[in-house]
Amino acid sequence: MPPIFRLLLVGLTVIAAGHAAAQVSRGDAPVDMALIVSVDVSGSVDQNRFALQMGGIAKALSDPEVIAAMLSGPRASIMFAMVDWSEQAEAAIPWTRIASREDVLALAARVRRTPRPEGEFTCVAHMMRFVSDLILPTLPVRAQRVVMDVSGDGVDNCDGDDATARMRDALTATGMTINGLPINAGDPAEPLGGGSFRAPGRPFQPRTFEPKMLEPWYRKYVIGGPDAFLLPAHGYGDFDRAIKEKFALEISALPAVLAQFAQLHEAGRP
Repeated sequence: MPPIFRLLLVGLTVIAAGHAAAQVSRGDAPVDMALIVSVDVSGSVDQNRFALQMGGIAKALSDPEVIAAMLSGPRASIMFAMVDWSEQAEAAIPWTRIASREDVLALAARVRRTPRPEGEFTCVAHMMRFVSDLILPTLPVRAQRVVMDVSGDGVDNCDGDDATARMRDALTATGMTINGLPINAGDPAEPLGGGSFRAPGRPFQPRTFEPKMLEPWYRKYVIGGPDAFLLPAHGYGDFDRAIKEKFALEISALPAVLAQFAQLHEAGRP
């Protein structure tokens, strides 16, 4: 186990001991955090890649370290929602309270059963608008923190960089943290191919965008807010590892762990 995750596990053990008796009722009781998992289902994500993402999220949710993180806060509960997105976004799993191991396992089973919707474009700004308009306003309880976890294998090819940055800034202005999980389906040292913007439902626009590197694009246009960080997956086969580490880090939100992780990633970033 890497040293940073040994530190995480020790921290969670201490917190769990301090809150062992903290059982909250369900209903409208506040939660420690609200987590939105936002999953790319655009044309580059075939059924196999979609299954790898759903399986990875389900396995990560069921991991003992992640369960400990979910249940170790002062309120011993979190809210969870999952959004699938391409040119359209949908609430694949609406807000669901997690307050016990049984809740987590039931949620993981539900994630595994999620069907893949049809999609073609990579519309990050569209997804953020959907979250702003239809996910955040429907959060049924007060949460100490709101975090969105965005994963995908491409840059926005609907509305472009500026629109994505504007929507990111609008969301982080509410206090939300947006973390990124770019999936390097190719060589991360090579730029993504060029192409043309064609926003869904609008005529073809013959203006090309410059080739971009996925991780730097996520860092510049997607992540933001308090303690935001980037954790890439080295291909879809590495998604299991990346999403587990990411959940453990962002759900625990232990300042020492996040600070060390940020320093390590900054030192090795492209």
